[in-house]
Amino acid sequence: MPPEAARYAAVKVFHCDHCNQLLFFENVNCVRCGRALAYLPELLDLVSLDPVDAAANRWSSPRASKELRLCQNYATHDVCNQALAADSPNSLCRSCLLTRTIPNLSRPANHRLWYNLEVAKRRLLYTLDQLGLPLKNRIEDPEHGLSFDFLEDPDPGSGAPPVMTGHAQGVITVNVSEADDAERVRRRVELNEPYRTLLGHFRHEIGHYYWDLLIRESPRLDAFRTKFGDERASYDAALHRHYQGPQGTPGAPATWQDNYVSAYATMHPWEDWAETWAHYLHMTDTLETAAACGISLRPPRADEPTLKHVPNPTEGAVSFERMMEGWSAITYVLNNLNRGLGNGDAYPFVLSTPSIEKLRFVHETVSAAR
Repeated sequence: MPPEAARYAAVKVFHCDHCNQLLFFENVNCVRCGRALAYLPELLDLVSLDPVDAAANRWSSPRASKELRLCQNYATHDVCNQALAADSPNSLCRSCLLTRTIPNLSRPANHRLWYNLEVAKRRLLYTLDQLGLPLKNRIEDPEHGLSFDFLEDPDPGSGAPPVMTGHAQGVITVNVSEADDAERVRRRVELNEPYRTLLGHFRHEIGHYYWDLLIRESPRLDAFRTKFGDERASYDAALHRHYQGPQGTPGAPATWQDNYVSAYATMHPWEDWAETWAHYLHMTDTLETAAACGISLRPPRADEPTLKHVPNPTEGAVSFERMMEGWSAITYVLNNLNRGLGNGDAYPFVLSTPSIEKLRFVHETVSAAR
């Protein structure tokens, strides 16, 4: 597991099916038995591999019904850890098939950035699969399928505009620089976005994709407009209004926390939805991880947060009320642990009643699409 992978350690807890060693989502070898590993999306799990003919990229697993081969990006570029059926017509796994444009690998630093981008994307897909959300690539559905472009800013002096991370008709573009920690921190400070993360970008942009898929022409559209506002309002005008601060810096009403999960959510109903959707996925992943780790809270005082079992929203039968109750207790612990390490709050948010109701709407939308 490359050093960068430690920054993503979350989601479900995995174990080697050969020796029962604890594993993490990005592992490619078991540190105890040395077995090669691969993630199988159809099982939502890591499996150990036995070579049938490793030189020919043929593998078997006691948990797979078919012979396997490693994704080409796993076998050749070491930016993936998934396998697919050996008789698949594709050389790439389901996740890598979604990437339409990769960074320019003639620039050595881009391999590490590409790895970071693919890790974040695979974690996003894991959550979407756990939630049972529909997802097809552009080959399966040319009109409504999903794809990703990982693009670099043009060379200075070219006069071309910088690459903007965003979504348009099923294509999610991510600026490769967002996968560089130092550059992302610089933008985080410059744009006053204290929770800017690479995985957060993926969660936000996929929210736009699912608005098109689950809201745009659905019976839920009127309810969406009641909660989030009318998305037919001019997006260009909203964008100009939001970035009218000194030298184009973002701005939001001083009272934005009364109704929104973030300052950026105030810009337009589409962005309010995408930010709320991203927040819901953030909550879902954290709660699933806490549940998988067996966390419970048994404080010595009755007036402190108590939690017997962490609700796991990916199981499908968890009510929104129970999810929020567990979230309140978990964030209490997260923030106190972070302060004990001398850091700021791990969860620097205060959810207002309107924001919670928007999260409830997302929860209901996901449940209906499951």
